[in-house]
Parts: sequence; structure tokens; C-alpha cells
Amino acid sequence: MDRESAEKRIKELREKIEYNSHLYYECDAPEISDYEYDMMFRELGELETQYPEFSSPTSPTKRVGGRALDKFEKVTHSVRMGSLTDVFSYDELHEFTDRIEGILGKDTEYSVEPKIDGLSVSLIYRDGVFVKGATRGDGITGEDVTENLRTVRSIPLKLKEPLPYLNVRGEVYMPRRVFDELNEVREDEGQPLFANPRNAAAGSLRQLSPKVCASRRLDIFVFNLQEGSLYQDGRECRTHIESLNRLRELGFVTIPDTVCAVGFDAVAKHVKELGNMRDELSFDMDGAVIKVNDLHGRVTVGEGTGVPKWAVAFKYPPEEKRTKLISIDVQVGRTGVLTPTANLEPVRLAGTTVSRATLHNINYIRDNDIRIGDTVIIRKAGEIIPEIVDSVKSERNGGEQEFEMPTVCPSCGHPVVRDDDGDGAATRCINPACPAQNSRSIVHFASKGAMNIDGLGPQVVELLLAAGKIHDAADLYSLKTEDISGLDRMGEKSAENLIAAIEGSKSRGLERLLYALGIRQVGEGAAEKIAARFGTLAAVRDAGFDDFNNIPDVGEVTATALVEFFGSERGAELCDRLTAAGLRTDKVKERTADTLAGMTFVLTGTLPTMSRDEASEIIKANGGKTSSSVSKKTTYVLAGDDAGSKLTKAKELGIPVIDEEAFLKMLNPTAEE
Repeated sequence: MDRESAEKRIKELREKIEYNSHLYYECDAPEISDYEYDMMFRELGELETQYPEFSSPTSPTKRVGGRALDKFEKVTHSVRMGSLTDVFSYDELHEFTDRIEGILGKDTEYSVEPKIDGLSVSLIYRDGVFVKGATRGDGITGEDVTENLRTVRSIPLKLKEPLPYLNVRGEVYMPRRVFDELNEVREDEGQPLFANPRNAAAGSLRQLSPKVCASRRLDIFVFNLQEGSLYQDGRECRTHIESLNRLRELGFVTIPDTVCAVGFDAVAKHVKELGNMRDELSFDMDGAVIKVNDLHGRVTVGEGTGVPKWAVAFKYPPEEKRTKLISIDVQVGRTGVLTPTANLEPVRLAGTTVSRATLHNINYIRDNDIRIGDTVIIRKAGEIIPEIVDSVKSERNGGEQEFEMPTVCPSCGHPVVRDDDGDGAATRCINPACPAQNSRSIVHFASKGAMNIDGLGPQVVELLLAAGKIHDAADLYSLKTEDISGLDRMGEKSAENLIAAIEGSKSRGLERLLYALGIRQVGEGAAEKIAARFGTLAAVRDAGFDDFNNIPDVGEVTATALVEFFGSERGAELCDRLTAAGLRTDKVKERTADTLAGMTFVLTGTLPTMSRDEASEIIKANGGKTSSSVSKKTTYVLAGDDAGSKLTKAKELGIPVIDEEAFLKMLNPTAEE
């Protein structure tokens, strides 16, 4: 093909691909097969490689992802990307409409639209070409994720009209179907599963490699004009809904199911309808957004501190579903506790398809009279862990069966015992050689809060155990590349990466090692206190009951568990072998200051310049503590972009909420502004 023919064919392919992308992503009405689309895409890529002089930043091939970034640059938003005030009842919603109508009149129009559960971003266009995209961050400063956003196929790289300047806001999300497929792949590969589509979308958009982001197949709904004119002659839209219509004309996929409503009754009716639609949608929504439709009316109503007064987000109560309890399995945890787990008829719940749910213990089952064959009500505790709330007794037909805990361990066949501490609700296998305990102990040893061995998930551990390559955690440090590369789904590169991760874990230090050992009652907090008190593993092993019991917040039960573990043959041998393998057995970090002493922080959302793990380390280094849940004992909630239910809980309890900037000022209060 000569140069002139190539240029003509490249132009033709780009037009065809953009046309068919529009049909697929915006109209949901494809005219060609995925295979035909892929062949056009491949041909275009080959021609652009052969004739680089015809390359264009708006070519569809730019969506596959370019070079990986070292870090994300900071972006200061020209228009603040604020959050919304949440309302949790129709009474609160009525108060909002009453307040607005007291300012603008009874005939005020509102737009009512779904609140997409994703990650908020801004998109900037110059002369009709996409030039920059950024996360919301703290509303003032975000991160430049332009290259990753180029991989989102529903974001137009070139508008249908060359507008001089346009800044729009949208919500990046992961479709439910894509989320389910991604988790299936991750499960097969032994990787940790994403908790929900929102977390998956946020993690994908913040990948330093655009190629990884491209593989996650993210999508977007644009829901607001931030800055600029939607017309080349400078005309302005009168209402928000008019602006959405115009944005669609320019090539954006805008927020769906948006209606115009007048008065509280009409607003509430559509909010309820949106709530009833949640199961039918291809995306997750966590509420409804109600906005004054008239754009000049918004100016009259004004802005509050960081939030507009002309809009609210109605948050639906935790979702509950009915389904059938088919059977109950019993799982053996790393400490030998037997946990009954319900097998359910699959049902969509809070962003995922749920087919299993925890039943906690035998007392919980009896207190709630839950039987095999029951219709049960399930929800997600903390929006994450599925649990059975109750059984529907009125729908029983007499065929339901009461459940009894087994008298022997389902993994090793060893007799089980009822726990003699607490209320005796736990049933435990006390066989130290139990295979199920061993497997979960190794998984715990490698987990993020412990030795943080990336790539060593449950499936990989099971493969290594089944092949006889390991028998306990200490064996991990004797593994060689060839021991791993021959296993199912583990190639040479995967094996090399895992060996490197195992080697890197040797430097984690005493506090992480103590937690990794999986001693009963010893969580991350207790491990840190013990490490701070003794300094070395040798000193910990020499300590007695009183030494442990005198550590604040450790207590008698934990002290007993520590003495039993380090006094046991298994515990002593494991510690000897880990020390011989070269693991660091002294405390890594000392407290650098007492600035945050006595304070307890809960972290939520994505912080602008640091990860939550980094923030947690800073808090601990300055004498503070972190917690995973908000309570009256919480001093501050440190919130970043797209904070979730923890932020809501903080507002309910009146706990102060701070951003990263305020947090950093707390660490250095004398610093100049």
C-alpha cells in the first residue's frame, strides 16, 4: 500500500471505528460483531505503526494504553469539585425542597438522577480535543490520570464540534458484568478479589500502567458542565437538563434516567422509582441526586462550605434481599474455629452477586432460628461482608432442617471442643496438624497487614501445599523459582515475581512478624505493642505471662495465648526456622513524635498524595492509633476522595472529619501557612 492509500485507509478506519463505538457505547445498538470491530482496530494499529507520520492523539488506538507512569502529577482544579450534602430520609429531603422553594418559589424544577457509585473525574477539552483528565481528590487538588482516561472508550477523544474550551465532570465506574468477569479471573489466578465495582474502578483508574487500566474496561457517565460554553457562538444553556442534552450531542455519554420534577411529591416519587430500579441496572448506584434545574437559580441559592446549597444526595438504606438457604458448610479458620457458612441461591446485593454468607456461630443460628431450606433475608455488614439477618418463618413448609455443629473437624477428623473463653459460642479444632488451619495460617502469614507477600493468595498456597513444596510458612523461604514455575497457571515470570516478593518480606520487622504468626488474640495493634515493649523476637520468646499481661490493652487471654504459642514445640520450631531463614526479628520503626498521642483515626477514601497505609504508618509513628470502624471513641476520620459509609457514620456520630491537608497541619502545627 502506497503512502496516499494508507492515509486514506487510516482516515476511513478511524471514522468507522468511532461510528461503531458510538453505536455500542452510547446507543447500545451495535451493527457489527466484536470480531469485525477488533479486526478494524488491529488494521488501524498496524497502519499507524507502518506510517507514524499519520499518528494522531485522537486516534482510537490511543485507548489501548501507552507507557507506564512513575507517579501521578497533581492538578489544581479551576472549578472546585465539591461533594454533596447527604440526606437519609424523605423528611430530610422535604426539608431541602422546602428551603429551596422558600428562595426560588413553589414552581421550582429539580433534576433527579442516579448517583453512580464510582470515581469522580474532570475532563478538559481544547479546540474539541481531550487534553487532560483528573481525579476529584480533595475537591481542590486531584491527580492527572489523562493517559488512563484515554483508555475509557466512552470518553470522546474528539468532540463533534471544535469548541474552544470545555470542562465537564463525570463518574468513572466499572459495569457489573465486567466486575464479575474480572473477579472470576482474579480468583483463578489466586489474586485478592475486589470488594465491589466502585473499589475496582478506583483501583483501576489509579494504575500507573495505562495498559492495565485499559484491560479493566471502565466506563463513564458525564453529569455536569463545570466550565466553558457548549456552543461555538458562546450561547449558554438555561437548565441543567438542557446542558445534558447538549453534552450528548457533542458525543458524551451522560447520566441516564434523569427526569425533571416539580415539588416534593414528584421528586420523592422518582427517588423511589430509582431505588426500585437498582437491580435492573448495569451499574451500581448508591443514591439519587436532586439538583435545582435552573442554572441561574443555583447562583441565587448559592454555595456552602465545600458543598452546593442547591443539591443533595439521597442515600438509600442498606440493601436487603430475600433468597433461599440451600445448605450450610463449615469452614475451619487459621486458629481452628469452625464457622458455619450459608450456601444461598445467588442474588444481586450491593454491587455483587452473593451466593454465600456468614452465619457467625451456632448461637447466632439458634437465636435467630435459621434452618436449612428457609427463605432468609441477607444484607452486607459494612457494605462488604454478606450476612443473614433473619429467616422468614411465615414461608416455611415443614421441610426445613435444623443445623447442628459437627463433633469432629471437617478437615482433619479430629474431635472439636467448645471454647471455654467468652460465651462459649466458638467450636474449635485443637489439632495443630489440621490441614485447613495450616493453609489459612500461611495465607494469613502472607497477607497485606502481615508479611505482605504479593501474589501468594489462597489458590497459590493450595497449589504449593498439594504439590508438597511447602508444609508451613517457614518453607516459603526455601522455595526456588523451579518449585513454582511448574505449577498449574504459574509460569516463569510469575514464579520469579513471587520469589522476589518472598525475599522482600524478610525485612518487614518484628511487629509484622508477630501478627503474621497467627497467634490467637494477637491482632496488628497488640503485635505493635508487644514489639515496642520487647524490641526483639528473642526477648518476646523469653517473656512470661506477667510480662505480657502488664502491657496496656493486652490482657490475660492474649497473654495466655502468647505463652502457649511460644512454649509449644510447633511455635518454637517455627520461630527458629524463620530466624534461620534471615527474617528481621527486631522492631523496624520507633515512634518519632507524640504529636498524635491519645488520638484514634479512621481512614476512608483515596487521599491526594499518600496511600492509606502510608497515612496509617505516619499516625502510628506520631503516637496515634488507627481503627477500621467509626465509633464514639474515634477522634478523627481522615477522609479522601470517594469516601464511603465510614464518612456517613462519622456524620451521624458527630465525629470530626478532616482532609489530608488538615492532617498534615496537625503533624506540624507551627508551620507557616
